[in-house]
Amino acid sequence: MMNERPLIYDLSREELGKVLEEWGEPTYRLRQLWEGLYHNLWHKADQFTVFPKPLRQKLDSYFIFESIFSEKESLADHGQTRKVLFHTLQGNPIETVLMQALDRNTLCISSQSGCGMGCVFCATGQMGFIANLTSGQIIEQVLHFARLLKKENKTLSNIVVMGMGEPFHNFENVIRAIDQLNDPNGFNLGERRFTISTVGIVPMIRKFAALKRQINLAISLHAADDELRSQLVPINRKYPLNTLLEACREYVNLTKRRLSFEWVMIKDINDSIQQAYRLTKLLKGLLCHVNLIPLNPTEGYTGQSPPKQRIKEFKAILEQNSIPCTVRLPRGISIHAGCGQLATFYQRQNS
Repeated sequence: MMNERPLIYDLSREELGKVLEEWGEPTYRLRQLWEGLYHNLWHKADQFTVFPKPLRQKLDSYFIFESIFSEKESLADHGQTRKVLFHTLQGNPIETVLMQALDRNTLCISSQSGCGMGCVFCATGQMGFIANLTSGQIIEQVLHFARLLKKENKTLSNIVVMGMGEPFHNFENVIRAIDQLNDPNGFNLGERRFTISTVGIVPMIRKFAALKRQINLAISLHAADDELRSQLVPINRKYPLNTLLEACREYVNLTKRRLSFEWVMIKDINDSIQQAYRLTKLLKGLLCHVNLIPLNPTEGYTGQSPPKQRIKEFKAILEQNSIPCTVRLPRGISIHAGCGQLATFYQRQNS
């Protein structure tokens, strides 16, 4: 049954201000509420001890402070990778992964439960689309891990919208969530610390480019010719490579920001020297960076990660052609940390 009370994180600062004004509260209460939520990371009405008791009771009766709930938590990489499987009030699964390395704490968050894009190697794609997350549910994932890190005197350094779902199919809620987390009077995480990853929804790339934001953009590419990419990433049939790259160049021209291209390396599928050379031609002259990602195996896909030497050769070809390239180290394989993996594994275990 749907909860009729609004989730407090779904409301912007201005919207919360209107509620408090309707309640007859003085204007400074908005600052106290916003700082409590996003700076002090309070997530229960009774934590707002700066408020008189009647106001705390009113907050508690009017809003809900939680709409996603931790169902299963897993640790890997000596505790440096932490994955949480949440469920919503409707029972929909959401996954979020925290990756820690030296002074960086990067959080990979979901924008949807499930995904309708159907990328063949992705466990979330194998689940299919279930539901869009609200802006508040996107924010809740972030604040959950911010509280955990706060206990260790640490803070989040980067947020990537690369978990479950296609962010550009939930565009307004994703941007709204980032806006609220970016607010200097609250959570205060700079725009450049956010990255949105899309499979290549061309109209939304153009819409995003027109905003001229400082938010980073990553494109899930995975193949350098239309035939192979359409097999791996079905949306390519609607937005083929020429159309996609045209939008990418438009983005760079408008924003002057460097693009990232994600390339999941799959043995004997897209790891060939020919694909590497095709990729160099495709990206020639574009301000970009390529991130090679060894495949994180899923039970729904028989592909495997290539040998390290093959990845090294692929990387060298890109670099010889002046395309910056890094190889992402595999993280959290033992805990099914690839997006969608924990949810599908857990559902099978409990079915």
